Amino acid sequence: MIKDLGLHWVILGHSERRHIFGESDELIAEKVLHAVDSGLQTIFCCGEKLDEREAGKTKAVNFRQLQAVIDKKANWNKIVIAYEPVWAIGTGKTASPEQAQEVHGWIREFLKEKVSADVAQKTRILYGGSVTAENAAELAKKPDIDGFLVGGASLKPDFIKIIHARD
Repeated sequence: MIKDLGLHWVILGHSERRHIFGESDELIAEKVLHAVDSGLQTIFCCGEKLDEREAGKTKAVNFRQLQAVIDKKANWNKIVIAYEPVWAIGTGKTASPEQAQEVHGWIREFLKEKVSADVAQKTRILYGGSVTAENAAELAKKPDIDGFLVGGASLKPDFIKIIHARD
């Protein structure tokens, strides 16, 4: 149905789907596989909640979510990852560029170990935790942050600053 509408991209695993609708890692991985097999470019979201971060489970939660997709043997040429720390979305708390880079680096290393070095290098990893015109430029300087998944800030006039953050 999505392709019938002429759309080429889909976002799966978004925090709201996980936490409001209770979508499991397994269901999201199935959706990713189906979307990719249907020829859709897929943005796969992963990220931890505040209590998980505070308990030192950031790496484990993100790796668990990624492993579900890896187990499906999906075509990684059609997948973009968006690290979306749930604790930094609409809470007033923000991840520092260093915190975001740390997780992006872990994700890239995890892909290298579990899939291949080629996939790890070629897969784009976006940051999606309350990106604003104020923090985009510093985030964009980090080597493993390849772009942004922007929410509410995309509706503001200074969204243009986010667009040009990597210039």
